[in-house]
Amino acid sequence: MRCAVLGSGSWGTTFAQVLADAGHDVVIWAKSAATAEAITQRHVNTTYLPGVELPDTVRADTDLTAVLEGAELVVVALPSQVVREVLAPYRAAVPRGAVVVSLMKGVELGSDERMSQVLAGVWDLPRDRVAVVSGPNLAGEIAQRQPTTTVVACEDEAVALRVAQACATPYFRTFTSTDVIGVEIGGAVKNVIALAVGIAQGLGYGDNTMASIMTRGLSEAARLGAAVGAQPATFAGLAGMGDLIATCSSPLSRNHRLGSLLGRGESLEAAIEEIGSTAEGAKSCRSILDLAQQHGVTTSIISAVVGIVHEGRTVPETVASLVDRPPRPED
Repeated sequence: MRCAVLGSGSWGTTFAQVLADAGHDVVIWAKSAATAEAITQRHVNTTYLPGVELPDTVRADTDLTAVLEGAELVVVALPSQVVREVLAPYRAAVPRGAVVVSLMKGVELGSDERMSQVLAGVWDLPRDRVAVVSGPNLAGEIAQRQPTTTVVACEDEAVALRVAQACATPYFRTFTSTDVIGVEIGGAVKNVIALAVGIAQGLGYGDNTMASIMTRGLSEAARLGAAVGAQPATFAGLAGMGDLIATCSSPLSRNHRLGSLLGRGESLEAAIEEIGSTAEGAKSCRSILDLAQQHGVTTSIISAVVGIVHEGRTVPETVASLVDRPPRPED
């Protein structure tokens, strides 16, 4: 199968490796000519995956139209807030019948749309041609071929299975789901909760605090998911609890690292500069909060992160406001 991967960051490049290891020919769209040359000629992406040698069947190109040509599987791994701008001009270039797969975990600012909705709208795709991948999938570990699991979701179960089979390898175990909404909401919210966990750890708080934020954060994700049509069981699975645990616990997580720097008192600008890129949770937290407010869902942790990241609230006052709340039933 010919596969196109749009995005040469760590996760896009790693997923290209997974597809190549599964026996496919893979072309990555890279914005940088130097990155494209390094991947094609030297089989490395030193910017995002230093020390990892890519399979010979992975190459890269800066011509997005050429990358899309003849692809049966089109994988999108771009920052969520630039997807519409980057991909809109290429609607006619998407091969008829190709399945489009989103690796992205965010909610678009302004529209409050999930990434599968953005892709379907930008490229005029029926929902049974759009799939999403999510789970405890830290790119650095998968690039080293460490065992992990993921869930592939599509409203058409046969399409979900087709994609799951296409990316299954001995180290990348795949499961399927038809709950696209739940998988995407779980993936988007966990980034924001990882920011909150990182902030708490940056303040010096320990495991009780971390477990409390993760558990209550999962509750926020599940309640938001239920309000927009997700299946509750999804949040107890790989795209819910599994992804949340990995992202909140690992130093490989950009969201966790960014939160930790904020908790230590660094400014958002300085923290972003230190980790080298913007963590998805910092970009999407406001749109996720907007979505929750539209549906009348209370999300205290997400609101607190938005207050710190976008509204100038201090970390100590925000943490104090979260703790100083009256008792109520757990949900």
